[in-house]
Amino acid sequence: MQTPLPDAVLDLMARSRAELSAAASAPDVGASFVHAHLAALRAGAALVQARGRPGPRSGARTVWDMVTRVAPTLADYAAYFAANAATRSAIEAGRLDVDAGSAERALGVAEQFHEAVRVVLDDGERQGQLALRAS
Repeated sequence: MQTPLPDAVLDLMARSRAELSAAASAPDVGASFVHAHLAALRAGAALVQARGRPGPRSGARTVWDMVTRVAPTLADYAAYFAANAATRSAIEAGRLDVDAGSAERALGVAEQFHEAVRVVLDDGERQGQLALRAS
C-alpha cells in the first residue's frame, strides 16, 4: 500500500486550485495571468515536494528545473511557465500589461498542468486523495 501524500503536498495543491479560481475571477487580465502562473508554481512545488527535490549537482535551481528532473513528462509545461516567469514579475511590478489572449492561454495551461500533476500524484492506491481533500 502506498503511503498517503504528505499534508504539505495536499496544501500546495489546494493553494494551486485557489489560485486557479482567483485567476478565473480576476478583475483584470494582468491579475488573471499572475494568479494562473502562481497556480502552476504551487502545483509544481507540490510535485517536487512529493517526488523529492533533485540534489544540488542536478543543476536544478527553479521549481521549473526541478519539475523537469522529477517528472520529465511534464517538461513542456515547465518550459512554458519558466518562459513566462519574467512576464509575471513584470506584471507584478507594474512594468508590463498583458493582453487578454495571453492571460486566457496562461489560465488554460495552468489548469491543464494542475490536472496533470494531480494525475501524477493521485496514482494507484492514492486515487481520489486529492479530490477528497479539495471538497
